[in-house]
Amino acid sequence: MASENTPKLLATSDLHVAYAENRTYVETIRPQSDGDWLIVAGDVAERMADIEWALRTLAGRFAKVVWSPGNHELWTPKDDPVQLRGEERYQHIVALCRESGIATPEDPYPVWRGAGGPVVVAPLFLLYDYTFRPEGTHTKEQALEVAHEAGVVCTDEYFLHPDPYATRDDWSRARVKHTEDLLAARPAGLPTVLVNHWPLLREPTRILRYPEFALWCGTESSADWHVKYEAAAVVYGHLHIPRTTVHDGVPHIEASVGYPREWRRDFHPDPHLRQVLPVPPATD
Repeated sequence: MASENTPKLLATSDLHVAYAENRTYVETIRPQSDGDWLIVAGDVAERMADIEWALRTLAGRFAKVVWSPGNHELWTPKDDPVQLRGEERYQHIVALCRESGIATPEDPYPVWRGAGGPVVVAPLFLLYDYTFRPEGTHTKEQALEVAHEAGVVCTDEYFLHPDPYATRDDWSRARVKHTEDLLAARPAGLPTVLVNHWPLLREPTRILRYPEFALWCGTESSADWHVKYEAAAVVYGHLHIPRTTVHDGVPHIEASVGYPREWRRDFHPDPHLRQVLPVPPATD
């Protein structure tokens, strides 16, 4: 049985450090042992200075930090001095991560050799392609029309620019192909921990209060990846519904911190790190 001093693979997402309460929470995050790794599954912040502060802070505390981008890092807010867009913005954050030794989707996948390992920890960047559509719609255009009529439109439509791609779904399709190539070349014979900001399959979105928002929550292309790539676990965020569900025997861990207003809801747990490996005695 793992003790408190056993190195652990831990996870969090949706830190949103632009909020003072969230920034204070990040300042309290500490490893439980010198060997702990931390997965950060996206949505650290919007402004580049906040993203850099949070990632550098965590990298200075944990033996290894593994980062996957969320949609908020990819926004180009008008008040951010760094006005990079799309792929250039993403690559800028990748470069910042590399300066601090943080693993990104563009780096060789690190291998966790602690308790529960060895496993390949694979940070992914897949975006979404509008295939999580409302019932009765068959095209992206129909789905967006329904979402607009319902008044449910993700802010990505205004701040997440896909440059140099024509659309976000074009960028997503390119990312899916690129990631499949990387996963095919992963170290042989080892299971994976797949890390993506958006859920890999649609099922976790079924409980959304506004089901139209699922349009911005993933791609059907990755629905079987937890099986195809022999996942020991999947870590994601984005939904702000922290919980663990099991699909085909694989735990899918939603690790989001979310917004301070969400913490005050009775059904929302206080922010805390999620243990991925070794597998905890009981799931949340």
